[in-house]
Amino acid sequence: MGKSNGRSEAGRSPVGRSESEKAALDLDHELPAASGDDENSSAAVGSGQSSAPDSELQKVTAERDSLLDRLSRAQAEFENARRRASKEQQDYRDYATADAIKSLLPVVDSLERALQVKSDAAELRSGVELIYKQLQAALSKLSVNAIASKGEPFDPRFHEAIEMVETKDAPDHQVVEELQRGYKFKDRLLRPAMVKVAKNPGK
Repeated sequence: MGKSNGRSEAGRSPVGRSESEKAALDLDHELPAASGDDENSSAAVGSGQSSAPDSELQKVTAERDSLLDRLSRAQAEFENARRRASKEQQDYRDYATADAIKSLLPVVDSLERALQVKSDAAELRSGVELIYKQLQAALSKLSVNAIASKGEPFDPRFHEAIEMVETKDAPDHQVVEELQRGYKFKDRLLRPAMVKVAKNPGK
């Protein structure tokens, strides 16, 4: 009796089984659950893959910040150097101007004294000549020198011809008269001399 029941139970079709028996069969056929080691290894791989780009990004960001800092410092140093150079140039110009003015003050003093003294024409001329010599000395001290003109061959670099004068007393293209003296500062032309130039085709 019991055996027949066992065969009948084993040979029962799935349609005739209860819901609890079906659930038990489904559990028996499920895949085994992943072990803890597999889960940890998968998590470690994912973490390693995500941390590598983060590390590279941090490195590039640090290098960028360092370069920007160096660039900012270099710009600040350049601006400070430019300001110092500009100030030094301005100070040099101011001191040079002050020295030039100081060298001309004795000439002003002589003119003031000459105006205070009552004298005849001869004494006045002598005083003016003395002041003129003082002024020439002051200009020479500043490296300002007159350009030689009268009796010299015409030089377009230093002479400006105002008039051509026909004459037999001077060679052709020789300066025969200086109307206004020219000056040079060292090797630099301040102003050309205004002159009359001889025109003598025969010489």
